Amino acid sequence: MKKQKQSGGTIIGFIVGVVVGLGSALAVAVYVTKVPVPFMNGKTQNSSADHDAAENQKNKDWDPNTPLHGKNPVRPVAPVVASPEVAPEPPATATPVLVPSAPVVAASKPAKADAKPTAAASASADPLGDLAKAKAKAATTATAAAAPAAPALGPTAEPFEYFVQAGAFRTPEDAEAQRAKLAMMGMEAKVSEREQSGRTVFRVRMGPYAKRDDAERAKDKLENAGGETTLVRVQR
Repeated sequence: MKKQKQSGGTIIGFIVGVVVGLGSALAVAVYVTKVPVPFMNGKTQNSSADHDAAENQKNKDWDPNTPLHGKNPVRPVAPVVASPEVAPEPPATATPVLVPSAPVVAASKPAKADAKPTAAASASADPLGDLAKAKAKAATTATAAAAPAAPALGPTAEPFEYFVQAGAFRTPEDAEAQRAKLAMMGMEAKVSEREQSGRTVFRVRMGPYAKRDDAERAKDKLENAGGETTLVRVQR
């Protein structure tokens, strides 16, 4: 009888333990599924928000006629901006042209016609005087024709004059400093002011030189001393 009671208690205990274990496992499973996980829920919410934004953008740009466009979709037509109306210009008034009256011209012609007979009459009155005047006029004409040919015998002057520019500066103080530097090197220079590109610049130049060779020699001398130069040609 004792053995039967012990075996019956063992079976009952085993069954009770199995039921308790199943209940505990079920409670743990329900807890895990119901309680939110921080990292998983945040990631899921972010992914769902990105997905919703992508869907909204896709629905916004969606065109129901896209399959009909083919490979070359129709571009949206740019809005036409109405150009402002230009007020018509007033008609230009023609300036009156003053035409000299015909009687004035007609009156001047007879005066010239009357002057010719007077000159002919005076010439015929003194033929010796007319001959002397003719010879004097011919001599004056010959002298005037020979005078311009005389300078052609000498060397021809160049139509340009040359400068050697040693720099251009924004302030007159810098230009004067450059001029003083050249004076210490035995080179005479001048400061000139000019407006360039809307700004006033002060140029330091040596010259003018009548011949290009003289300007080239001055330029070489300054470059050998370590200066930067520019040869400038100016029309006389």
